Amino acid sequence: MRETTVIRLKEDIRLENTTLLVGLPGVGHVGKLVVDHLIEKLDAEKVFEIYSPHFPPQVMVNEESTVKLVNNEIYVCKANGNDIVLLAGDHQSTSTEGHYELGTIYIDIAEELGVKRIFTLGGFPTGQLTHTDEVMGASNDLEMVTELKEYEVTFKPNEPGGGIVGASGLLLGLSMFKNIKAACLMGLTSGYLVDPKSAQALLALLSKILGIEVDVSELEERAKEMEKIVANLVEAKQQEQQQQQPEMLRDTATDEDLRYIG
Repeated sequence: MRETTVIRLKEDIRLENTTLLVGLPGVGHVGKLVVDHLIEKLDAEKVFEIYSPHFPPQVMVNEESTVKLVNNEIYVCKANGNDIVLLAGDHQSTSTEGHYELGTIYIDIAEELGVKRIFTLGGFPTGQLTHTDEVMGASNDLEMVTELKEYEVTFKPNEPGGGIVGASGLLLGLSMFKNIKAACLMGLTSGYLVDPKSAQALLALLSKILGIEVDVSELEERAKEMEKIVANLVEAKQQEQQQQQPEMLRDTATDEDLRYIG
């Protein structure tokens, strides 16, 4: 495969009031968990498959031990009278050139499908194992910022400080050339683990924005399992710190300190 290949699975796709949701692998897999969940619960129909030499040289092995070449996929569904397009997949590009090539393809397909606004979904790494339901945002449109603030999305000047890397950020920039409003919604996550709890919070917010109801019981179960893992990690860290404290005291004590103690 020398170039990116787009396979159209359905010719006649008629959509109205269309929103694109992007959930590719990233920090905490937050966006991917949300979009994969929506694809399943909303019975979305797959309409495009995208294969690219910019993805890792890899196949995925399924439960039957058969394989498929890694790819990204585009689905469509209806919810609350609106059409939703969902971009999901196995990987993001492994190269800068690939990010721009694939990003342009995604935006061209979005324009063809009549997409009026885009939400890219991801995680904002905090480095902390404690959880909060806060969702941070960034947008290419001031009106969209005002709208999302009404849903209590947090916008902080110049944050994220290093910008938004990968498809979640790039699509906000590329969509401006097509006059498509776009925002990135980032659930707060530690950045260390796959985070279904952050995905659950992001999905709850997205459901309000789109005016849809989605069964979240599976995400809730995964979130509870992850809470147990995090609790064990926190306990192990605390025990480690307690063990290190006496050693640190010994290492920093001087001869005079030792005579005084003795």
